[in-house]
Amino acid sequence: MSGHSKWANIKRQKGVNDIKRAQIFTKIARAITVAVQKFGGDPDSNPNLRLAIEKARAENMPKDNIERAIKKGTGGSLGAQRLEDAKYEGFGPNGIAILVDCLTDNKNRTTAEIRNIFTRFGGNLGGAGSTNYIFASDPENPSFTIPITDEPTKNKIISLLEALDDYDDVQEVYSNGEF
Repeated sequence: MSGHSKWANIKRQKGVNDIKRAQIFTKIARAITVAVQKFGGDPDSNPNLRLAIEKARAENMPKDNIERAIKKGTGGSLGAQRLEDAKYEGFGPNGIAILVDCLTDNKNRTTAEIRNIFTRFGGNLGGAGSTNYIFASDPENPSFTIPITDEPTKNKIISLLEALDDYDDVQEVYSNGEF
C-alpha cells in the first residue's frame, strides 16, 4: 500500500473545498459592501443588504465576516475601497449569449480579464446591449434558448461559464445555452 495516504487525500479535498468556500465568501462580502455603499448599513431599511445577509447565512458565512463587510461598506474600515457594478455581454461558442454581472474596484482590469476569458474559450466580448435584449425580462429565463447537442461544443461552453464564474469579481453568469 505504498503511496496511499488517507490523510493526504483528506488534506487535498479539504484544501479544494476551502478554496471554493473562500471564493463564495468573497463574492458575498462584495455584494454586502456594495449594498451598504448604495443604500446604507441598516438591513431593516435596505432590502439589498438584507438579501445579501440572508445569502451569507445560507452559505454559513461567519458573523465576523458579515460585520466586516458592512463596516467596509460604511467606510469604517481602513481598507475600504469603492466597488462598482459592471455588466459584460458577449457570445460563446455556437453563438450562445452570455451576460456577466460583476462587482469591481477597477473596471479596466476586470474588462481585460473578462475579455481574456472569453477569448481563451472561443468566445468574444460584445458591446453594451449586444445580448441584453435576450435577458431583458428575467436573467434566469432568457427570451429564447439555443440547444447545444454537440459534446465538444458543450464542454467548451461549460468551461467558459465555469472560468467566468471562478473569477473573483464575477457575481453572476447567465447564458441562453440549453444543455
